[in-house]
Amino acid sequence: MKLGFDVDGGIGTRATLGVIVLETDETLEPEFARMTDIDGVALYHSRIPMVSDITNETLAQMEADLPASARMFPPSMDFDVIGYGCTSASTVIGSENVARAVQSVFPNALVTNPLAALIAAAQNLGAKRLGFITPYVPAVSQRMRDALVGVGFEIAGFGSFEEGDDRVVARISENAIRDAALRMAAEVDCDAIVIACTNLRCLRVIPEIEAQTGVPVISSNQAMGWHMLRLSGVNEPISGFGKLFLTTL
Repeated sequence: MKLGFDVDGGIGTRATLGVIVLETDETLEPEFARMTDIDGVALYHSRIPMVSDITNETLAQMEADLPASARMFPPSMDFDVIGYGCTSASTVIGSENVARAVQSVFPNALVTNPLAALIAAAQNLGAKRLGFITPYVPAVSQRMRDALVGVGFEIAGFGSFEEGDDRVVARISENAIRDAALRMAAEVDCDAIVIACTNLRCLRVIPEIEAQTGVPVISSNQAMGWHMLRLSGVNEPISGFGKLFLTTL
């Protein structure tokens, strides 16, 4: 028998979000699932090729691959915001070039990335002096430091796990990340602690770090999740993900 039906606005009645995730990333999707568990918010993922060895050269290659990854989103969707989930590659490629590549496929979508989101988050919190933590090898970390200094921040302290294999980065424990942040706060006078890399598991320990130090924490996934929600018009304070999520753009 033929059944009757009606139609509605679908899942994304408040916001439709897309995230392009690295092939090697194991952390972004679970953390984004938590941050965007909001009625009326729809979240879709695509993947982009990425070798496990993180260098400036392998990061730059992704600029050419971004349009193909964007085309893997459902073409019928009217995306409000699309995020590109690589902090280090966003630094190498540049936020304007990331946006241009994504908007070649979805011209009406706003575009962000972790570096742009980290900058917006720190500015929103009024943070100038940053304690900066990465997992990257020195050359990649230096480019990120230069990018932050170039837009007016001071790197008050810096520490890195100096791990070049993204598979290993995903296995760095939450305890190790928490301890690194606590050490940074104890040794450095900073306005915020920035923990860069979408593959570092930060989200669950951010409230604990902030409670113990009194210093706001900004991580790549947390900042991009916050930025995407705020750009899409979802502005209410959300508890459980640090001080940043209590602010609006």
